[in-house]
Amino acid sequence: FMSDSKPTILVTSGAGNTGRPVVEDLLLRGFPVRAMVRRDDARAERLRSIGAEVLVGNLFDVRDLRRAMEGVHRAYFVAPHGANGLHASMSFAVAAEDAKLETVTTLTQWLLHPGHPSLATRELWLADQTMLWMPSVDVVQITPGWFAWTYFLVLDVIAQLGVFPMALGDGRNAPPSNEDMGAVVAATLAEPAPHVGKTYRPTGPELLTPEQIARTFAKVLGRNVKYQPSSIDMFVKAATVAG
Repeated sequence: FMSDSKPTILVTSGAGNTGRPVVEDLLLRGFPVRAMVRRDDARAERLRSIGAEVLVGNLFDVRDLRRAMEGVHRAYFVAPHGANGLHASMSFAVAAEDAKLETVTTLTQWLLHPGHPSLATRELWLADQTMLWMPSVDVVQITPGWFAWTYFLVLDVIAQLGVFPMALGDGRNAPPSNEDMGAVVAATLAEPAPHVGKTYRPTGPELLTPEQIARTFAKVLGRNVKYQPSSIDMFVKAATVAG
């Protein structure tokens, strides 16, 4: 899978929803890949089995990030969900500048805005701005909307009750698959020059209403599924029940 003639690429969250497809795509292209993961588990072992170097580390610890970037030329950074995401983004930027990486591709989200009601989203907006300040590192930014996998957060409720409860209102979305996201990110890392300084919002092929998404679940599951617009509180409860 790997060739010494190609630059080594670091993929953070290497076992994650987009990290794994990026690792797989880059390996197929012949790039040496180092996958950074939170824990050494079955998902990490699968990455090893297909030819990736696996490094266990903490995205919030700049020392781990510096270790992960030793001998690396390019990197994919996925800002972690949860508290202190801005801290992780800034730690990554400091380590990337110290390592003088050629390019970094970052994943944030489409709805970034300095006045967004979500603190986590405002922090991602700040991270996107400050990533561009790295003097030695070129940046490509990927800002998708909701992924296709997001709807599976409530799959147990859909399958058991025939109800698709999400706080989507009447909004339409063209959800990209994890594999399509991986292909987009891998392309920016394999040949970064045409993409440097650009921002991309990958989408699926068609804008879908929540009712259309419910009908898709109904077709696959072989049962009636009704879209039930919910409050954020109800969605959180449903997602919690689904694990």
